[in-house]
Amino acid sequence: MSLPRQLDAVSLVDQVKSGTLRVQDIAESLIERIDARDADVRAWAWFDRQLLRDRAELLDEVPIKGPLHGVPIGIKDVISTYDMPTAHNTPRYQHSRTGIDAACVDTLRAAGALIAGKTVTTEFAATLRGGLTRNPLALGHTPGGSSSGSAAAVADWQATLGLGTQTGGSTIRPASFCGVFGWKPTWSSISREGLKMSSTTLDTLGLYARSARDLMLLADVFAIERPERPAPVTLEGVRIALCHTPHWSKALPATQQAMADATALLRAAGAVVTELVLPDTFETIARSHFVIARREGRASFLNEYRTTPKLHDDFKATVENRAGLTVAETRAAYRHADQCRAIFDDLASAYDIVLAPSATGEAPAGQDQTGDASFNSLWTLLQVPVVNVPGLVGAGGLPVGLSLVGRRYDDRKVIALAELAGALFAQNAAIDARQMA
Repeated sequence: MSLPRQLDAVSLVDQVKSGTLRVQDIAESLIERIDARDADVRAWAWFDRQLLRDRAELLDEVPIKGPLHGVPIGIKDVISTYDMPTAHNTPRYQHSRTGIDAACVDTLRAAGALIAGKTVTTEFAATLRGGLTRNPLALGHTPGGSSSGSAAAVADWQATLGLGTQTGGSTIRPASFCGVFGWKPTWSSISREGLKMSSTTLDTLGLYARSARDLMLLADVFAIERPERPAPVTLEGVRIALCHTPHWSKALPATQQAMADATALLRAAGAVVTELVLPDTFETIARSHFVIARREGRASFLNEYRTTPKLHDDFKATVENRAGLTVAETRAAYRHADQCRAIFDDLASAYDIVLAPSATGEAPAGQDQTGDASFNSLWTLLQVPVVNVPGLVGAGGLPVGLSLVGRRYDDRKVIALAELAGALFAQNAAIDARQMA
């Protein structure tokens, strides 16, 4: 019999509503796991056992149960919470309390969620420098970033769901490295009020789960648009575009093999897989992402630059524009992004889904860097929905996720197909759960 912490959100809510499981039982199961694993995984920036117990007791007393009633959720520590510090992994904000919830956290609480604590982020969620968190599947490897703690906590049964953010690849890459589902929604389809801002046109809330149906439950909670037509219920006849992206030269053998294996599995399941080569216009999309991220980052971190002498040099370089970005280049980058968004929407309309890499390979060894975001940043710039699908494993025994990508506002369709693809991948190359028991 599975422990409460091992159940997905849908199962937890069913058992809480039926009276077979108390929220207090869920909280105690979570505390037991965190006590056993926190010293190794280090997913939590702030965790208060008594607060969790108190919240669980209150939720047990609520007569009407919400759609997420009692589900433990880890909140990335750049997202405001009224009852917990929001420190951004930076000295200036240690022990800082906003006194209000971010809009997304407020929505989750209204749905009955059990906010478990604050998870580790890289500084301001805006650097590839590593942090404290380790990959729960291999402690000597990075969990990815910047949403490192949320991905690791969900993967290690220390939270059922997790919130992250993404400006480049901060949600999808950690999901790939930790072997969980990660969803980067269509840009601005979920409110970003109360999230630390790095880039106004790139920043997106991210969500983690161990099942695709949990992502669909979150889509319900956040009132994501229903699809224009029903999503496929089998892979038979599904039109899949195989997109290696302009960055394929960065793919390591593990990702190359995962893409080949996925293609074979999908075709064997009846899907129609054809290659999609993006037009030459997309060859410079990484540069446009860089220009926009740095230009908007200058405004976002100017106050820190003016008030914090010991601010890390990465942020000083952005504010000082050491890259030498010109106004003309910035205008061109925004124009290019708009052009690519329109082109991709048209190209993707010929398919049900686009299949692409989630990362260059398996999680790299060490915690100094969180990995390469090349395979993520183009989709972030395009503002399209992406779901990392786990299930495939590299030669080193670590997960290699793949991304399903859709047109803007096709989030539910992407999630539905991620469920089908995830089940297929898991049947053929499942991660042995015993290594985490």
